[in-house]
Formats: sequence, C-alpha cells, structure tokens
Amino acid sequence: NNTIHVLLLRSRDYDGFVSSLLLPEEARRSSLALRAFNVELAQVKDSVSQKTIGLMRMQFWKTAIEEIYRDEPPNQPVSAELWRAVRKHYLTKRWLLRIITEREKDLDDRAYRNLQELEKYAENTQSSLIYLLLECLGLKNVHADHAASHIGKAQGIVTCLRATPYHSSRRKVYLPMDICMLHGASQEDFIRGSREQNVRDVVYDIASQAHVHLQHARSFSNNVPAAANLAFLQTVVLEDYLQRVRRADFDVFHPSLKNRNPLVPIQLYIRSWKKSY
Repeated sequence: NNTIHVLLLRSRDYDGFVSSLLLPEEARRSSLALRAFNVELAQVKDSVSQKTIGLMRMQFWKTAIEEIYRDEPPNQPVSAELWRAVRKHYLTKRWLLRIITEREKDLDDRAYRNLQELEKYAENTQSSLIYLLLECLGLKNVHADHAASHIGKAQGIVTCLRATPYHSSRRKVYLPMDICMLHGASQEDFIRGSREQNVRDVVYDIASQAHVHLQHARSFSNNVPAAANLAFLQTVVLEDYLQRVRRADFDVFHPSLKNRNPLVPIQLYIRSWKKSY
C-alpha cells in the first residue's frame, strides 16, 4: 500500500514504519495513519521559517481532528486515513488533540528548563501516541497504560538525545538546562560538538533517566496483556540507542551513532513474536 502517507512514514520514521507492519492486520493500517500524523506534526517545527506559519499548520490539524470526529474529514491523505482509524477503533479524541497542542507549544523553540519539562512533553506527545496504538489493538488496561506512559517518556528523552548532533549543527540546543548547568556544560559546548567529560556527563544523566523509564515500564509487564507488547515494540529501538551511546562512552557526537543499526528491523520482528517488551 504505497500511498503518500506510507512513503512519508518510511522516509521520516523508519522504525515506526517497521513496527506498524508487524501489527495484526486489523491494526496495521490505523497504526500507519497515526504514525504518519505524528510525523506530519513533528516536521512542522523544522520545516517552517516563521512561527506564525507553524501555528497555522497546527490550526489546520486541530480543525481536521474536529472535522474527522464530525465525519467530514478534509481531503488530505493523512486526514483521510486518520478518519478511517478513528471510525474503526473509536479512538479517543483527547489524545490526538493533546499531541497537536503540545507540539504547538514546542514551536517556541527553546531548551527545556529541566528534565521534568522534557518528560511532560514526551508524555503528551509520545505516550499519547502509544495510548492510541493500544486502542487500535483493542486494549483497555490500566497496567498497559502505565507502561505506555513510561515508554513514551523514554522515547521522548532518547529522541532529544538522538537529535542533538543535528540540532547542534544548526546552532540549536534543546537539552534540559538544569542538567547542563549542573555539569557546567554551555550551549556553546554542544554547538561546537564538544566531546569533553562534562558534556558526556550531561548525556549520561539524560540517558540514565530514559533507562529508568524503561525499567519502570517493565515492572508492570506481569500484569500487561501479551497483545500490548505490539504497541511497545519501540522499546527495541530505544534500547539499541541507549546501548550504543553507552558503548560510545556517552559521546553523543560519536560517528558510530550516526548510522542506523541494520539489525533493528530483525530485532523488532523477533520481539513481535516473543510477546514481551
């Protein structure tokens, strides 16, 4: 099914694309739609030169969600697919709107004041997406929701770390300011790609927090229905990055972190059979 939104997803969120393909037939197309919607919103910040244009894009999506729930989706590829998913799984409107609102706030383009601020952003964007994936799988389970909350937070933290070299090359730093100050690492240190110990200490602290969230998520695993594992496949990708950054001694600019691990799709496939996350 090589429609526009699938191609968008494949180029912008390859891991999410592969994870979607591993879902059961009845959830696969809806997952592709949700992830494409997420990518559409995520790329607004990098693709617009002025905040006002970004706000207009976000307004388009807010209106689109309202129209989708009125059964009048706008004629736009991702909206059409999203409408189909909403109708099929009775998706919760609040989660979709929360992703938009939070990404809209993020257009302010400033560093997170502290780790809690980054976690809140991750909860409202990444965790909300996982709650929707759980709904696509027909799961309503409080333990699965708890796990999803922590996995989303880990995902947001890892995404922030992974994007640091790219953002630094554009003279932007979003890492939590409290942790940078704690280790005496300035924004300039990141912008010039410093590999000094204090910069690594910042990365270590942030990566450790992502690891803690993954461990928390696993602490619920005995009470989480096996089917929910398929909404949590992203943990494979998170673990892969955290292991690689540890091997690079927390040097976020290490060349080994630039390339995608070619084994990840295979690991995702194996994990999808294992019924564990």
